[in-house]
Amino acid sequence: MSPTLAAAQVTAGRHAPADADAADEPDRLARWADGYRPEPGRPDEYLDADGRARGAWPRLLERLARLSEPEIMARFVSAERHIRDTGISFRIYGDQREHAWPLGSLPLVIEAAEWRALSAGLIQRAELMEAVLADVYGPGHLVADGLLPAAVVAGSPEFLRPLHGVAPPGGRWLKLYAADIGRGPDGAWRVLADRTQAPSGLGYALENRMVLGRTFPDVLESLQVERFPAFFQAFREGLAAGSARSDPRICLLTSGPYSSTYVEQAALARYLGLMLVEGDDLVMQDGCLHVRTVSGLKRADAVWRRIDGDFLDPLELNPASRLGIPGVIEALRNGSLVMANMPGSGVVESAALSPYLEGIAQRILGEGLRLKSPPAWWCGDPAGLAHVRDNLDAMTLRPAATPQRGAGRDAILGPQALAAERERVIAAFHDRPFDFVGQDLGPLSTMPAWERTDRGLHLVPRPFALRVFAARTPDGWRVMPGGFCRVSERENVDPIEMRLGIRSADVWILSENPVDTRHLGQQATPRVRRISGHLPSRAADGLFWFGRYVERAEAVIRLVLAHLRSVGDAVVTDISGDTAAPTALRIRALLEEWGAASSADMPTAALAQEALVGREVHGSARAHVISARTNAATLRARLSGEAWLVLADLIDLLSLDTARAFTESQLLGRAERALSHIAALSGLTHENMNRAAGWHFVDLGRRIERAINTCAFTLAFGHDEAGADCLGVLLSLADSQVTYGARYMQGVALDPVRDMVLLDPYNPRSVAFQAEAIGRHLAELPALSADGIPEPHCRLAARIVATLRSGEAADFDGVGLARIEDDLERLADTIAGRYFPNGPHALRPEKLAGLA
Repeated sequence: MSPTLAAAQVTAGRHAPADADAADEPDRLARWADGYRPEPGRPDEYLDADGRARGAWPRLLERLARLSEPEIMARFVSAERHIRDTGISFRIYGDQREHAWPLGSLPLVIEAAEWRALSAGLIQRAELMEAVLADVYGPGHLVADGLLPAAVVAGSPEFLRPLHGVAPPGGRWLKLYAADIGRGPDGAWRVLADRTQAPSGLGYALENRMVLGRTFPDVLESLQVERFPAFFQAFREGLAAGSARSDPRICLLTSGPYSSTYVEQAALARYLGLMLVEGDDLVMQDGCLHVRTVSGLKRADAVWRRIDGDFLDPLELNPASRLGIPGVIEALRNGSLVMANMPGSGVVESAALSPYLEGIAQRILGEGLRLKSPPAWWCGDPAGLAHVRDNLDAMTLRPAATPQRGAGRDAILGPQALAAERERVIAAFHDRPFDFVGQDLGPLSTMPAWERTDRGLHLVPRPFALRVFAARTPDGWRVMPGGFCRVSERENVDPIEMRLGIRSADVWILSENPVDTRHLGQQATPRVRRISGHLPSRAADGLFWFGRYVERAEAVIRLVLAHLRSVGDAVVTDISGDTAAPTALRIRALLEEWGAASSADMPTAALAQEALVGREVHGSARAHVISARTNAATLRARLSGEAWLVLADLIDLLSLDTARAFTESQLLGRAERALSHIAALSGLTHENMNRAAGWHFVDLGRRIERAINTCAFTLAFGHDEAGADCLGVLLSLADSQVTYGARYMQGVALDPVRDMVLLDPYNPRSVAFQAEAIGRHLAELPALSADGIPEPHCRLAARIVATLRSGEAADFDGVGLARIEDDLERLADTIAGRYFPNGPHALRPEKLAGLA
């Protein structure tokens, strides 16, 4: 046992454990560390070359040893459950599926003194990258003086010529700099790659901390782990710096929900209070960038860009781009828009720059790099090419330019690569050597991870890569006290990028003093406001369809319940004394018409199962809930955590094994529970959502869909020849049996039932009630014109309300019902045309002039 570990055991014995016997702590520590053997020659965070524990690891392990192993595992099970419930996920490039976020079982811990030295090197490197960018897009002294080959700049696909000579608004090319680092064989940190294009991982680092903060709050507090809020507050202020207006509107530009890092982008937008937008949400007018909102065009002052620079403007950069904003470079030229990071900043990510950075640092900064990269040689230089060729079998080949997304296997190709792959790259190297950089890159360092065995938890060394971040703030560069760590689950796999088999780990910087626990926004007292803000058109679209899909799922579930409860062909006696015919065929036909069942000619249980949980039909309840969740995924900044929890449980409830046949009673119980989950989701929408435009659109979607579905129910079960069984099902589908029974003692009859489900303004399930609510919602939404004339969608809604108010039950035969249903569908389309993204036809609010 190492001396440090023994000392840790003595220290642990002085504390009264809360969750385990004190006598168990030394044994537990010894068992965890027993057999921990890093690979010879590979640096390790926990043990040095002599096998002694170092750094902050003894402090962490002795604190964890106070907890029993079952409690540790229970806490991580709780963390995984929280990740699932809140929808924290990621996508692998090219994969349409979402994968639950793989949070590792141990954080990476670093002492404060070591972190200070690392931060100083990171800030120096960020300043150097800023200076290089200013030079290559400006006077070009580095190339002219021979410090940087012209081909390294001009030959890079990230060098965007339209940006040459553009002075970045706010005076800075970089607002955020990141570096992937690892510990070298000498124990010093080395920069494996610079990240200046659109660095990712910041949001996942935040999510990691939030999850572990609720999993091990006592451990974080006792170890004095540095907190994030002050960094993020300063970062937000840095994003706004340089804006023309004192209270700027800041947008986070994403490529959309299918981006591999969309979840972290949404988390950052929510945490920082930014407007999450896509390219179609933005438009250039009058030389300025605007956001399409439901209130018309609103000025955007700053954009945090999370798409590649050459995709930003299809007019001046990549014409094939569908992610950017046509003409946005004009706003950068005229200084009306601040952007982080500036397009073209990815040029300094090139591995070909690495061999020249030391000389550039001596020229620009007057000192050498404190945080160095591994030795590298660009093969476009004759001397570098000769060195790489002479040492090819012991070197790592990297592309000189930033590799395309998903090209991780080509990003670093070491001597251990598969022979066939290496032969292909070497052939390309001999053909175009200037496309490659040779690098003396040793194995990545390792850190402890837990592995579960028959004897309990056990520490094993696993390779990791750490991404650290520095933000440009009004007071200079500030380093995030933590980072984004990727850890391989296997000892022979390097965690170059997030993919299956790679886990993430939180990064704890252990302070020497008590930490500041203030939350984001507590640094200054904000001015009191009571404004709802502006809702982007795309967000309104997503909220509207979220409401519609939830209501569609409810309608299908209610039909399934009616179908299952009709088993046995029970009959009902109406007020005339006649017995009603079975309604099962009508229910089956409607489920087939709605796409919830592939065929109406199926056994009762099979039909109900397909309508509830079918994966091959587009109209099943499960399909609608999945669609609702897909829309909700674009609205992560606007839905509460409780809503995500209910959605996750609802999807679990409707994710049955379709290869297994379930009985009618099993399906009935599951449908009833699913209906209660939808009721809970509706309650959360009404009780937890701020009564701003977003809430109006969610409820609008539900009201319109419910009115349309109720019309369809009435057409199917409230027709002129409807008997007691059909009318009873109609009341059930409209959830109005109790109200009807209390109001009418004689039994079911056509006109009273129609009146209750169509015209009763007091029945929250009637079409009239929905129409009145729709009218109120539309009246609360912003208008583009101040002339007092109702817009087309408001006029159509008023006409529907008037028809229902003035009508009688007997008026709504098949023709009358079909007309109301068509008007409701047209109203939905009219609302979409007015408020949702509509290409270049963006509308601006009109201002009346000349009024007294």
